[in-house]
Amino acid sequence: MLNEQTLTQLRSLRLDGMVAALTDPAGSSAAAGLRFEERLALLVQREIDWRDDKRLARLLKAARLKVSAACIEDINWRASRGLDRHLISALAGCDWVRQAHTILITGATGTGKTWLSCALARQAARNGFTVLYARTTRLLQELRVAHGDGSFGRRLAQLARIDVLVLDDFAGAPMEASERNDLLELLDDRVGTKATLITSQLAVKAWHAWLDDPTVADAILDRIVHRSHRVALKGPSLRKLDGQAEEDAP
Repeated sequence: MLNEQTLTQLRSLRLDGMVAALTDPAGSSAAAGLRFEERLALLVQREIDWRDDKRLARLLKAARLKVSAACIEDINWRASRGLDRHLISALAGCDWVRQAHTILITGATGTGKTWLSCALARQAARNGFTVLYARTTRLLQELRVAHGDGSFGRRLAQLARIDVLVLDDFAGAPMEASERNDLLELLDDRVGTKATLITSQLAVKAWHAWLDDPTVADAILDRIVHRSHRVALKGPSLRKLDGQAEEDAP
Protein backbone atom coordinates (compact mmCIF):
# COMPACT_ATOMS: atom_id res chain seq x y z
CA MET A 1 0.00 0.00 0.00
CA LEU A 2 1.36 3.44 -0.90
CA ASN A 3 1.94 5.93 1.88
CA GLU A 4 -0.37 8.93 2.34
CA GLN A 5 2.21 11.40 1.01
CA THR A 6 2.36 9.66 -2.35
CA LEU A 7 -1.44 9.54 -2.57
CA THR A 8 -1.58 13.24 -1.73
CA GLN A 9 0.92 13.97 -4.50
CA LEU A 10 -1.17 11.99 -6.98
CA ARG A 11 -4.26 13.95 -5.93
CA SER A 12 -2.39 17.23 -6.39
CA LEU A 13 -1.61 16.09 -9.92
CA ARG A 14 -5.35 15.36 -10.36
CA LEU A 15 -4.68 11.67 -10.97
CA ASP A 16 -7.80 10.67 -9.07
CA GLY A 17 -8.35 7.55 -11.18
CA MET A 18 -4.97 6.21 -10.16
CA VAL A 19 -5.67 7.05 -6.52
CA ALA A 20 -8.94 5.13 -6.70
CA ALA A 21 -7.19 2.14 -8.23
CA LEU A 22 -4.36 2.16 -5.70
CA THR A 23 -6.70 2.42 -2.71
CA ASP A 24 -9.03 -0.32 -3.94
CA PRO A 25 -8.09 -3.48 -1.97
CA ALA A 26 -9.63 -5.82 -4.53
CA GLY A 27 -7.75 -4.18 -7.39
CA SER A 28 -4.47 -4.16 -5.50
CA SER A 29 -4.78 -7.87 -4.71
CA ALA A 30 -5.54 -8.74 -8.33
CA ALA A 31 -2.56 -6.74 -9.58
CA ALA A 32 -0.12 -8.06 -6.98
CA GLY A 33 1.27 -10.75 -9.26
CA LEU A 34 1.73 -8.51 -12.30
CA ARG A 35 4.99 -7.04 -13.57
CA PHE A 36 5.63 -3.33 -13.06
CA GLU A 37 4.86 -2.51 -16.71
CA GLU A 38 1.56 -4.38 -16.53
CA ARG A 39 0.52 -2.68 -13.30
CA LEU A 40 1.46 0.72 -14.72
CA ALA A 41 -0.63 0.04 -17.82
CA LEU A 42 -3.61 -0.85 -15.60
CA LEU A 43 -3.19 2.36 -13.60
CA VAL A 44 -3.00 4.47 -16.75
CA GLN A 45 -6.11 2.80 -18.13
CA ARG A 46 -7.94 3.35 -14.84
CA GLU A 47 -7.07 7.04 -15.02
CA ILE A 48 -8.32 7.27 -18.61
CA ASP A 49 -11.56 5.51 -17.70
CA TRP A 50 -12.00 7.78 -14.68
CA ARG A 51 -11.58 10.92 -16.79
CA ASP A 52 -13.91 9.61 -19.48
CA ASP A 53 -16.58 8.90 -16.86
CA LYS A 54 -16.18 12.35 -15.31
CA ARG A 55 -16.35 14.05 -18.71
CA LEU A 56 -19.49 12.12 -19.64
CA ALA A 57 -21.10 13.06 -16.34
CA ARG A 58 -20.33 16.73 -17.00
CA LEU A 59 -21.66 16.56 -20.55
CA LEU A 60 -24.88 14.84 -19.47
CA LYS A 61 -25.44 17.33 -16.65
CA ALA A 62 -25.05 20.23 -19.09
CA ALA A 63 -27.27 18.49 -21.67
CA ARG A 64 -30.33 18.54 -19.38
CA LEU A 65 -31.90 15.63 -21.26
CA LYS A 66 -35.58 15.15 -20.49
CA VAL A 67 -35.08 11.37 -20.31
CA SER A 68 -31.65 11.03 -18.72
CA ALA A 69 -31.72 7.21 -18.70
CA ALA A 70 -32.46 6.80 -22.43
CA CYS A 71 -29.75 4.92 -24.32
CA ILE A 72 -29.34 3.24 -27.68
CA GLU A 73 -29.01 -0.22 -26.12
CA ASP A 74 -32.56 -0.06 -24.73
CA ILE A 75 -34.40 0.86 -27.93
CA ASN A 76 -37.72 -0.88 -28.43
CA TRP A 77 -37.52 -2.53 -31.86
CA ARG A 78 -41.21 -3.41 -32.21
CA ALA A 79 -41.86 -3.99 -35.90
CA SER A 80 -44.93 -1.76 -35.79
CA ARG A 81 -42.79 1.29 -34.95
CA GLY A 82 -41.12 1.32 -38.36
CA LEU A 83 -37.61 1.84 -36.98
CA ASP A 84 -34.80 1.15 -39.44
CA ARG A 85 -32.10 -0.75 -37.52
CA HIS A 86 -29.48 0.03 -40.15
CA LEU A 87 -30.18 3.77 -39.94
CA ILE A 88 -30.20 3.88 -36.13
CA SER A 89 -26.99 1.85 -35.98
CA ALA A 90 -25.38 4.29 -38.39
CA LEU A 91 -26.58 7.27 -36.36
CA ALA A 92 -25.17 5.65 -33.20
CA GLY A 93 -21.71 6.02 -34.75
CA CYS A 94 -22.20 9.81 -34.57
CA ASP A 95 -20.93 10.61 -38.05
CA TRP A 96 -24.07 12.75 -38.40
CA VAL A 97 -22.66 14.94 -35.62
CA ARG A 98 -19.20 15.13 -37.16
CA GLN A 99 -20.72 16.05 -40.53
CA ALA A 100 -23.15 18.59 -39.00
CA HIS A 101 -26.25 16.83 -40.27
CA THR A 102 -29.80 17.06 -38.93
CA ILE A 103 -32.05 14.29 -37.60
CA LEU A 104 -35.81 14.78 -37.97
CA ILE A 105 -37.91 12.48 -35.78
CA THR A 106 -41.67 12.60 -36.37
CA GLY A 107 -44.62 10.61 -35.08
CA ALA A 108 -47.81 10.77 -33.07
CA THR A 109 -47.94 11.38 -29.32
CA GLY A 110 -46.60 8.45 -27.33
CA THR A 111 -44.52 6.85 -30.08
CA GLY A 112 -41.26 7.64 -28.27
CA LYS A 113 -39.88 10.65 -30.14
CA THR A 114 -38.48 12.36 -27.05
CA TRP A 115 -37.03 9.10 -25.71
CA LEU A 116 -35.26 8.32 -28.99
CA SER A 117 -33.95 11.87 -29.32
CA CYS A 118 -32.49 11.66 -25.81
CA ALA A 119 -30.93 8.26 -26.56
CA LEU A 120 -29.21 9.64 -29.67
CA ALA A 121 -28.13 12.76 -27.76
CA ARG A 122 -26.70 10.61 -24.96
CA GLN A 123 -24.79 8.60 -27.54
CA ALA A 124 -23.29 11.84 -28.85
CA ALA A 125 -22.21 12.77 -25.32
CA ARG A 126 -20.60 9.33 -24.95
CA ASN A 127 -18.54 10.23 -28.00
CA GLY A 128 -17.39 13.45 -26.37
CA PHE A 129 -19.75 15.94 -28.02
CA THR A 130 -21.50 18.75 -26.15
CA VAL A 131 -25.29 18.42 -26.11
CA LEU A 132 -28.26 20.56 -25.09
CA TYR A 133 -31.90 19.49 -24.92
CA ALA A 134 -34.66 22.11 -25.12
CA ARG A 135 -38.36 22.22 -25.83
CA THR A 136 -38.69 24.46 -28.87
CA THR A 137 -41.32 26.77 -27.39
CA ARG A 138 -39.34 27.32 -24.19
CA LEU A 139 -36.11 28.04 -26.05
CA LEU A 140 -37.86 30.61 -28.22
CA GLN A 141 -39.35 32.21 -25.10
CA GLU A 142 -35.86 32.34 -23.63
CA LEU A 143 -34.58 34.09 -26.75
CA ARG A 144 -37.45 36.57 -26.59
CA VAL A 145 -36.44 37.48 -23.03
CA ALA A 146 -32.82 37.74 -24.19
CA HIS A 147 -33.85 40.44 -26.64
CA GLY A 148 -35.21 42.44 -23.75
CA ASP A 149 -32.20 42.20 -21.46
CA GLY A 150 -29.60 42.62 -24.19
CA SER A 151 -28.17 39.10 -23.99
CA PHE A 152 -29.59 37.82 -27.29
CA GLY A 153 -26.32 37.91 -29.24
CA ARG A 154 -24.39 36.25 -26.42
CA ARG A 155 -27.01 33.52 -26.03
CA LEU A 156 -27.03 32.82 -29.77
CA ALA A 157 -23.24 32.52 -29.70
CA GLN A 158 -23.47 30.04 -26.81
CA LEU A 159 -26.02 27.92 -28.67
CA ALA A 160 -23.92 28.03 -31.83
CA ARG A 161 -21.07 26.30 -29.97
CA ILE A 162 -23.19 23.33 -28.87
CA ASP A 163 -22.29 20.26 -30.95
CA VAL A 164 -25.81 18.75 -30.77
CA LEU A 165 -28.89 20.87 -30.14
CA VAL A 166 -32.10 18.92 -29.52
CA LEU A 167 -35.27 20.87 -30.38
CA ASP A 168 -38.11 18.81 -28.94
CA ASP A 169 -41.77 19.25 -29.85
CA PHE A 170 -41.07 21.39 -32.90
CA ALA A 171 -44.22 22.85 -34.49
CA GLY A 172 -46.12 22.18 -31.30
CA ALA A 173 -47.65 25.66 -30.98
CA PRO A 174 -48.35 28.70 -33.19
CA MET A 175 -45.29 30.86 -33.79
CA GLU A 176 -45.06 34.64 -33.91
CA ALA A 177 -43.07 36.52 -36.53
CA SER A 178 -40.31 37.42 -34.07
CA GLU A 179 -39.99 33.78 -33.04
CA ARG A 180 -39.69 32.66 -36.66
CA ASN A 181 -36.88 35.15 -37.17
CA ASP A 182 -35.11 33.99 -34.00
CA LEU A 183 -35.44 30.37 -35.10
CA LEU A 184 -33.96 31.24 -38.47
CA GLU A 185 -30.99 32.95 -36.83
CA LEU A 186 -30.50 30.02 -34.49
CA LEU A 187 -30.49 27.50 -37.33
CA ASP A 188 -28.43 29.68 -39.64
CA ASP A 189 -25.60 29.67 -37.10
CA ARG A 190 -25.61 25.87 -37.09
CA VAL A 191 -25.97 24.94 -40.75
CA GLY A 192 -22.85 23.19 -42.00
CA THR A 193 -21.05 23.52 -38.66
CA LYS A 194 -23.12 21.89 -35.88
CA ALA A 195 -25.70 19.10 -35.68
CA THR A 196 -29.37 19.56 -34.80
CA LEU A 197 -31.97 16.98 -33.75
CA ILE A 198 -35.65 17.91 -34.12
CA THR A 199 -38.76 16.04 -32.98
CA SER A 200 -42.30 16.87 -34.03
CA GLN A 201 -45.81 15.47 -34.11
CA LEU A 202 -46.27 17.10 -37.50
CA ALA A 203 -44.93 15.42 -40.62
CA VAL A 204 -42.05 17.32 -42.22
CA LYS A 205 -44.20 18.12 -45.26
CA ALA A 206 -46.57 20.10 -43.00
CA TRP A 207 -43.90 22.35 -41.49
CA HIS A 208 -43.95 24.91 -44.30
CA ALA A 209 -47.64 25.63 -43.79
CA TRP A 210 -47.23 25.68 -40.00
CA LEU A 211 -44.52 28.35 -40.21
CA ASP A 212 -47.10 30.55 -41.96
CA ASP A 213 -44.60 32.77 -43.77
CA PRO A 214 -43.48 31.43 -47.17
CA THR A 215 -40.22 33.38 -47.30
CA VAL A 216 -39.04 32.57 -43.77
CA ALA A 217 -40.38 29.02 -44.04
CA ASP A 218 -38.30 28.42 -47.19
CA ALA A 219 -35.20 29.71 -45.41
CA ILE A 220 -35.76 27.64 -42.25
CA LEU A 221 -36.56 24.41 -44.07
CA ASP A 222 -33.59 24.89 -46.38
CA ARG A 223 -31.37 24.80 -43.31
CA ILE A 224 -32.86 21.72 -41.65
CA VAL A 225 -34.30 19.47 -44.37
CA HIS A 226 -31.23 19.20 -46.59
CA ARG A 227 -28.51 16.89 -45.23
CA SER A 228 -31.04 15.37 -42.83
CA HIS A 229 -31.85 11.86 -41.65
CA ARG A 230 -35.55 11.18 -41.15
CA VAL A 231 -37.09 8.82 -38.61
CA ALA A 232 -40.87 8.52 -38.88
CA LEU A 233 -42.19 6.59 -35.87
CA LYS A 234 -45.42 4.69 -36.37
CA GLY A 235 -47.86 2.57 -34.43
CA PRO A 236 -50.01 3.10 -31.34
CA SER A 237 -48.91 4.97 -28.25
CA LEU A 238 -46.39 3.02 -26.18
CA ARG A 239 -48.13 4.45 -23.13
CA LYS A 240 -51.25 2.47 -23.97
CA LEU A 241 -49.30 -0.67 -24.81
CA ASP A 242 -46.99 -0.71 -21.81
CA GLY A 243 -48.72 1.51 -19.27
CA GLN A 244 -45.68 3.82 -19.34
CA ALA A 245 -45.45 7.55 -19.71
CA GLU A 246 -44.31 8.60 -23.16
CA GLU A 247 -41.03 10.00 -21.92
CA ASP A 248 -40.23 6.69 -20.18
CA ALA A 249 -41.00 4.52 -23.17
CA PRO A 250 -38.26 3.51 -25.60
